[in-house]
Amino acid sequence: MKVLVADKISAKGVAYLRQQSGLTVIEAYGSSPEKLKELVKDVHAIAVRSESKITAEIMAAAPLLKVVGRAGVGVDNVDVEAATERGVIVMNTPTGNTIATAELTFTHLLCGARPVPQAAASMRAGQWDRKSFSGGELFRKTLGIVGLGRIGSEVAKRAQAFGMRVLAFDPYLAPSRAKAMQVEGVTLDELLAQSDYITVHMPLTDATQYMIDEAALAKCKAGVRLFNCARGGIIKETALLAALKSGRVAGAGLDVYEDEPLAKESEFRALPNVVLTPHLGASTAEAQDAVGLEIAEQITDVLAGGIIRNAVNMPSLDAAALKVLGPYLDLGEKLGTLVQQLAPPQIATLRITYWGKIVDLDANAVTRSIQRGWLRRISGDSVNYVNAPLLLQRLGVKMEVVKSTDDTDYTELIAVEAIAGDGTVHAALGTLIGKGLKPRIVGLNGREVEAEAQGKLLVIENHDEPGMIGYVGTLLGRDRVNIANMSLSRQEPGETALMVINLDSEPSPAARKELKSHPAIKLAKFAQL
Repeated sequence: MKVLVADKISAKGVAYLRQQSGLTVIEAYGSSPEKLKELVKDVHAIAVRSESKITAEIMAAAPLLKVVGRAGVGVDNVDVEAATERGVIVMNTPTGNTIATAELTFTHLLCGARPVPQAAASMRAGQWDRKSFSGGELFRKTLGIVGLGRIGSEVAKRAQAFGMRVLAFDPYLAPSRAKAMQVEGVTLDELLAQSDYITVHMPLTDATQYMIDEAALAKCKAGVRLFNCARGGIIKETALLAALKSGRVAGAGLDVYEDEPLAKESEFRALPNVVLTPHLGASTAEAQDAVGLEIAEQITDVLAGGIIRNAVNMPSLDAAALKVLGPYLDLGEKLGTLVQQLAPPQIATLRITYWGKIVDLDANAVTRSIQRGWLRRISGDSVNYVNAPLLLQRLGVKMEVVKSTDDTDYTELIAVEAIAGDGTVHAALGTLIGKGLKPRIVGLNGREVEAEAQGKLLVIENHDEPGMIGYVGTLLGRDRVNIANMSLSRQEPGETALMVINLDSEPSPAARKELKSHPAIKLAKFAQL
């Protein structure tokens, strides 16, 4: 079998691959897309970092391809959807750069307190200017951490060692977990108002893009310092530039940018109170050795027919088990994603109940697919079937898995329930239907429904009164949104009714606002599966 190392991973990783009997290793760093298409014609695996783009076209030119391994966290340079369609496993190394990124973040924090880079540049210019480079201390200052995942947690430990008060905003973090880490769980507004230093550690998603914008910066202390070693776009760069120029923000440290590489003419380069680094988060010898060796081991395991680790598009299963459990995995992930979008951000317990044949199978992979579905819109690229349980544990979410032998109306049934701290339950039930074992939603929040578990869903709870179906249909029609399917449910006439609508496109913000403002509508939520 052939392994193409398309980007320069660590020498230890390449050496490990070469030591495996039956593997031929091709190193082709910096190849053009056209050259990659030629090279992949007979390769079984590709190892990349972030430079090479493994597109659908490249995979189409690789009929023998089994696995693409990314030595790092993000898989933005790999077309995961195309890989999944072709049965190609995509893997990453989500933990190898944790310490490196946490340490770089803290380096930026220290440089924000003491202008060491500026003072060093002054010394190189032949100056001796002590007065211009007076700084402050981190001791007894307040650090606000936005996102308390793997890296944010490591930053918190280091801040505590420096005697800092640590605040954390993470909408999915349970209070018990915050208490165990000795940090103060607060709202984003409280964090902005109280922090002397703010650092962000969240994936870039629709919910986190421009999380720190003009409005957020206006809520900060005058003289706050901001740091981003996570993903460009979490902090709005135009807003940060304006705040730095006005003095509202006293300083900043950036390792990531909305567009990379950072433009030569960027105004950030001219500001004396900003420390810039060229995306060095994982750029330590230790981190590169770790991710390079880790991805080499993972690729070798897959090619040898062994375990699958850190896959972003399938669970850790052998081929035989995957064939049996595949339809359940798809159903489970979609149920998890649906309930997460319908439930409040912070829950206490995620309960999964199985009925039917799956009770006698190894449902662990299905449980993990539900967990991954729940986390997919929260944790971004870093979540996979392997680390999903740990990520939920870090959020303080308790897991309950029940295998029931009770009779149901369905041969196979999976229920996913999100239970909030006050006992409120948000639930979805699903099954497999037909020869193709297609996933279906058959229950939602205690109501029987019948909806395709795919694409775009609009869930509406309303007072049961005449004209509501017509109102919703007319509003969506005006918005140029086509209805593919509609399922209706009610318990008693005149009480509360439920609509689950499959849509061809997403309703506009204006249409959603109009739906929610209707006096008879109690709930209107759009979900993307």
